[in-house]
Amino acid sequence: MRKRGLIILGAGVGVLALVVGGAYWAGRSLFHEPTARGVDSVIGELGGERVLGVFAHPDDEQTVNGLFWRASERDGAYTAMITATRGEAGEQSPTVGRQVDLGTIREAEALMNSFNLGVDRHVVWDYPDGGVPEADEQELVDRVADEMRLVKPDVVVAFWPESGATGHKDHMEMGSATEQAIAQVAAADDTYAGPRWIVYTISPTSALAAFGGEQGAFVVENQPDPDYAMPAEVQKKHEGWAIHRSQENYMQESYILPTWLIYALWDQEFYHVRDLQADPL
Repeated sequence: MRKRGLIILGAGVGVLALVVGGAYWAGRSLFHEPTARGVDSVIGELGGERVLGVFAHPDDEQTVNGLFWRASERDGAYTAMITATRGEAGEQSPTVGRQVDLGTIREAEALMNSFNLGVDRHVVWDYPDGGVPEADEQELVDRVADEMRLVKPDVVVAFWPESGATGHKDHMEMGSATEQAIAQVAAADDTYAGPRWIVYTISPTSALAAFGGEQGAFVVENQPDPDYAMPAEVQKKHEGWAIHRSQENYMQESYILPTWLIYALWDQEFYHVRDLQADPL
């Protein structure tokens, strides 16, 4: 009788393992992009030596942890970031301070997180959170171009202008401003002709289609297929959300699943790359 009970228990454990394993791989398939070639580092693959990321909000850099960490720590690249707003219009999750102070809090969080990623330079501007498309676009383009001339990146990391990775209009405007700034720098009679590559951060298509609702469907329809997949440096993402304390619950609230499970499934970053020598803006 005892032997029979052990056999039944063993069979039950085996079935449970198959169910859990099947669920895990089904979940991982939501964060797989068949067009993306796996590489150890996108910046290393391109041979980039100076990298500038152009973003809209504090915590946008969470989408590119793997790229910036590996560029700095493994590839020896100089890395810099622009964050266009201080994130003052965001919701706190959890509440960590006075709402009137949120811009100051989130600016500090962004600077601490980029430091944790090994970023050499990070400027945070004060365009209105949620209002970047209403800002003076030429001024915005000029400021991005000026930062490019200062940093002299050969790789710029940005949002795809038609989708912004999440459908956020601030992201889309910053993507457009980045492209216009690159074109402005390239057209100028200067010693620095602009970056060689622009690298767009791309969101996982199947996960957006499954969990992203109407906004996710918009992104899926309007973003290009990724060319590269690289390790996401999941530990750095966890560290980043702990640093972005005012937004720490964002992933769980957005995807319903616990953050640890999301990153157990979503352990790659995806990028679309444009060679500006072969395909100028």
